[in-house]
Amino acid sequence: MSFLQLAAARQTAALARLPHASLLPFRSFSASHVALARQTKKAAPARKPKSKKKGKVSIYDAEKMTLTDAINVLRAVEVGSPNATYELTVKTAMPRGSTIPKGRISLPRNPKKAGADVVGGPELVEAVASGRVQATLFLSTPSLIKSISSRLGRILGPRGLMPSERRGTVTEDVAGYIRRLQGTREWKGDKRGTIRTPIAKLDYPVEDVVKNIRHFVSIVKRATGNQPQSTDKDQNTKPVNAITKVVLSSRQGPGIQISDL
Repeated sequence: MSFLQLAAARQTAALARLPHASLLPFRSFSASHVALARQTKKAAPARKPKSKKKGKVSIYDAEKMTLTDAINVLRAVEVGSPNATYELTVKTAMPRGSTIPKGRISLPRNPKKAGADVVGGPELVEAVASGRVQATLFLSTPSLIKSISSRLGRILGPRGLMPSERRGTVTEDVAGYIRRLQGTREWKGDKRGTIRTPIAKLDYPVEDVVKNIRHFVSIVKRATGNQPQSTDKDQNTKPVNAITKVVLSSRQGPGIQISDL
């Protein structure tokens, strides 16, 4: 037997020992695309914007009180400052077409009637700034206004009490201005319709403080159309500037929203 015949015989014998093809295990292959081994990262959820830290909130911000209760709370807070002043804030809605509310008023218990007129010069600046001297109206001569503006502007300005040439409270004829007022004073809202005014002293009896506040609010209601003054058709067509909030406060006390006005 030649070498080639021997090799062929061995190959035939090896094939004879293999199991039948039908007995071999069948392995199926998928025709789908091979999945990527590296998975893509899921998109991170959008971060919520950080909310700004809120300032300190007074316990009275969300609470309403009757007028008498609010007066008693502020009186207790200002127990060491009997000469302090109650301040009333009236907020209006200021709808489109409405004018800034303003007017003049003579309160039932007027500080001027109680002898609260104070006359002086630059020496009064520190007393006013510290709160030792408080009033519902401040007048100034033209020669004095420049020297007091830098010190008192930030104190009296937000309260609507800073002397102003536009309002007529900067004048050479201070005595004549007081005579013309005859116990009355001006009140006026800002561009947002918020009216701020000193309304009474803390050493007034509670009954007098209540009278002053109720009288002032009634005047504001008439000026803003919430309380019609007559049946005139022209007046009835004016938009009503609704009163949204009435707040009573003092120099060191909180602002308390009044529920019965």
